[in-house]
Amino acid sequence: MNALEKRSIAALASVYAMRMLGLFMVLPVFMLLGEDLAGATPALLGIAIGAYGLSQALLQIPFGMLSDRYGRKRLIFCGLVIFAAGSLLAGASESIYGVIAGRILQGGGAIASVLMALLSDLTREENRTKAMAIVGLSIGVAFSASLFLGPLLGALVGLSGIFYATAGLALIGIVLVHSVVPTPVGKNTHLDAQPAKDKLRQVLSNRRLLRLDFGIGALHLVLTAAFLVVPVLLRDQVGVPATEHWWIYLSVMGLAFFAMVPFIIIGEKRRMMKPVLCGAVAMLALACFALAKLPHTLGFMWGGLFFFFMAFNLLEACLPSLISKESPAAAKGTAMGVYSTSQFFGAFVGGALGGALLEHTGVEGVFALMVVVLLIWLGLALTMKRPSHASSFMVQLVDIKGRGVQAVDSALRDVPGVEDVVILVDADTAYLKVDYRQFDAASLERFAFVRP
Repeated sequence: MNALEKRSIAALASVYAMRMLGLFMVLPVFMLLGEDLAGATPALLGIAIGAYGLSQALLQIPFGMLSDRYGRKRLIFCGLVIFAAGSLLAGASESIYGVIAGRILQGGGAIASVLMALLSDLTREENRTKAMAIVGLSIGVAFSASLFLGPLLGALVGLSGIFYATAGLALIGIVLVHSVVPTPVGKNTHLDAQPAKDKLRQVLSNRRLLRLDFGIGALHLVLTAAFLVVPVLLRDQVGVPATEHWWIYLSVMGLAFFAMVPFIIIGEKRRMMKPVLCGAVAMLALACFALAKLPHTLGFMWGGLFFFFMAFNLLEACLPSLISKESPAAAKGTAMGVYSTSQFFGAFVGGALGGALLEHTGVEGVFALMVVVLLIWLGLALTMKRPSHASSFMVQLVDIKGRGVQAVDSALRDVPGVEDVVILVDADTAYLKVDYRQFDAASLERFAFVRP
């Protein structure tokens, strides 16, 4: 990578991480600190926790498409300002309704796909996968950090202080994008990085992708619902003060991260993603059942949370990889957009439905929801076909029209390891789906229509 790429990736990954950190820091403390809000009930607290997911789900794809027309940076600034405004509104509110409005406004800054599009504008093709992996890593680190930083910050400055800190992170993000991230010379449509309207029908009719979309929705439904009950159990049943919850989350997340790494390696290297996925879903369901039924002592709760977050981290790492492999050529960006929409919608449903169940049926009802949803997902995972192991590969072309689109398409399909080809004539680009065990990129050099 050159200096410009390194600078762009570091800044955009930081913006993404700070935004996710702000969204998730309230999760482990909201049910404990939100009890003092005027009008608070378990159902309304649940809606407040998941409310950001509704606006995120509705605006995720439109924001990405609008950035093509109005510019990447302009949409990012707009999204971060909306996010900061929502954080300030939630922080200043003394009632649950004001916090719900603030959380909805927070989610209105749905700039994830715009950040990815800008990242694609500023990186070369050979470095783009690595750049996106760095951003993905930053998101994982931000989520893990939020679970112990939230209780620490909540003990110092309370719920309002967490929201104000979140607004501060958004303003830092604006400064980073303005002063550190270069402005690209021109906007390009990167179909592997951003959604496209003409690809939506193709993605939404793909049953293999829809199973994965249901999976990420179910995963974040369960995560959000878990934080409706786990913090209260730790305080009221286990007897751990809210100010001490941070060390439980820190120790659990740290060990769970290292525990799941071998399974990622097995799934990718040995092409056993389906058994790994099904095993992780089963483990998550068993962990939820154990958290509900086993005695609520520190040892049992810690063990249940360890297996919960081990399975969660494993699934959070596996699912984007599977989406990338299963998405049609030239539709990865759209597939990821639908995937993200499903993720945030799942968080909203988990908060809203979980809160309603907590109010009317108690803790048992919330855990029952989690287990039932996971069992449905497990059934879908067990009956799905073995996942593809193809990856996306983009090729720049020259003189396509002169040589004939059909001839170029046939020549590329004859290359060993190439499973699918989509040629964009106006962009002089071909999107391939390739199996790297058979595909050698150097084999394309023999074609005169491939740009050196």
